[in-house]
Amino acid sequence: MSNSESDLQPFVDWTWCAGNLGRFVLVDTRWYLDGTSGRDAYNAGHIPDAVFVDMDRWLSGAASKKAGRNPLPDPEVFAQGMQEAGISDSDVVIAYDDAGGVIAARMVWMLRSTGRSAAILNGGIASYPGELATESRQRLEGDFSAQVWPESLLAGIAEASSDQFRVVDARNRDRFEGRRDPVDPRPGHIPGAVNVPCRENLDSSGRLIPEEQLRENFERAGIVSAQNTIAYCGSGVTACHNLLVLEQLGKGKGRLFVGGWSQYGHATDRPVETV
Repeated sequence: MSNSESDLQPFVDWTWCAGNLGRFVLVDTRWYLDGTSGRDAYNAGHIPDAVFVDMDRWLSGAASKKAGRNPLPDPEVFAQGMQEAGISDSDVVIAYDDAGGVIAARMVWMLRSTGRSAAILNGGIASYPGELATESRQRLEGDFSAQVWPESLLAGIAEASSDQFRVVDARNRDRFEGRRDPVDPRPGHIPGAVNVPCRENLDSSGRLIPEEQLRENFERAGIVSAQNTIAYCGSGVTACHNLLVLEQLGKGKGRLFVGGWSQYGHATDRPVETV
């Protein structure tokens, strides 16, 4: 199997994994907005041979009002986390969570955006047909290099506020509409943004809904291509799911506004829209 990133779709099923055992690194990325420990969830039961990667330690930088809750980490920090997890530049990585991939999407986007081969396990931990394991998997340290985050796949607050881009918000509808916001200071959304909630990409089992429905959901919101599209969410995690779905649909690669609403909401000089 080639390790070229272009050869691997952003989502794979467990049947793909079962046919390629020993040819990829399986990563548990469970993480919870309320602070519940993903490591504890991993220790209580994970897919056999999976390693755990901590979102807060390796997939995010320090939170701030200026940068948002989950800015991208320094490339050297990300590289260290991958090395310690036993991941090398040439490895194929399959990441999963227990939320339909909306958390695993962050790591997969980070890997794919820097030219690595990575995909989300469609359906997550629930798609594994066997018994879960409780022993931690230790891999030899990987050979993973620090790569600069590609500017062509990122957007700042100015671009996300510009009418030159189609801006899509991945948060749940109540937060987008401004009816409630349990974590950020101002309810609402970036003016002009459209709402494609990433969790509506999934069926009740946490698997992607049929591609025809996915395509219709994005096109109904005016997203026919990822070109000139910027995706955001609360803090640059679940927005990656929308970007990877667009890529899965053959619509190309959009840009990620990593700071998301947790950055924009604190920028009180910028206007907010509600429904």
